[in-house]
Formats: sequence, C-alpha cells, structure tokens
Amino acid sequence: MKTFLASVVFGLALASTAWAADPIEGLWKTQPDDGVFYHVKMQPCGGGFCGVFQKKFEGGKEVASDVIGKNAVFDMKATGGGSYEGKAWKPSNNKTYKGTGEVSGNKLRIGGCVLGGLICLKQTWTRVN
Repeated sequence: MKTFLASVVFGLALASTAWAADPIEGLWKTQPDDGVFYHVKMQPCGGGFCGVFQKKFEGGKEVASDVIGKNAVFDMKATGGGSYEGKAWKPSNNKTYKGTGEVSGNKLRIGGCVLGGLICLKQTWTRVN
C-alpha cells in the first residue's frame, strides 16, 4: 500500500510539473526579417527565461549559422498576465535591446528599445510546439 501511495504521489508531482510549465516556454519561430527567420527555444535559466537560437532559415531552407546556441533573449522575468521584461539581442545588427514579451495563445510579441526608447523594434513570434 505504501508503495502504491508513493507511486501515486510521484506521478501527480510529475504531472503537475509538466502542467505548470510557464506559457513562454517552448519552441518559437521568429518573424521573418529580410527572408531570414529562426527557431528559438524559450527555457528557464538564471531565475528567469532565456531564448536560445536553435535553427536559422533563409528562403525557407535551414542554413548553418554562428548564432546557433546563443541567446536571442535573456534575463526575461515574468511580470504577470503573460508579460515579461528582460533583454533581446538582434544578430543582424549585433545590438542588445531592453526587451519585453507578451504571450497570447500561440503568439509571443517581442519588443525592444535602445537609446532610451529612441529606436524600438517589435516582432510577433509563433509557437512551433
């Protein structure tokens, strides 16, 4: 009986852990920029979330890239209601932006600004899985 109860408790713990995954976690497709888009894996890291480049695509075909394995976003912390704040890096211009994110269903709106908000960029990413 004790073994059965331990198994049930362990199974419930595993199920609740999977169910409790944060909405930002998963694989996302970036919005195309001059025909280039990426797959970015959002995952927990350092008390927040990081988005790591997984694949690069040009003209719809996967291509090699030196950014694979690097962070697209980092230090993203949940601020409530599906919103996040942190930093975002854009490889095409090698700039780091003060970033925000907002998850709504299978869409992730990513935005970022530099120079005190003088230059801002926004993209909508789509959940891959």
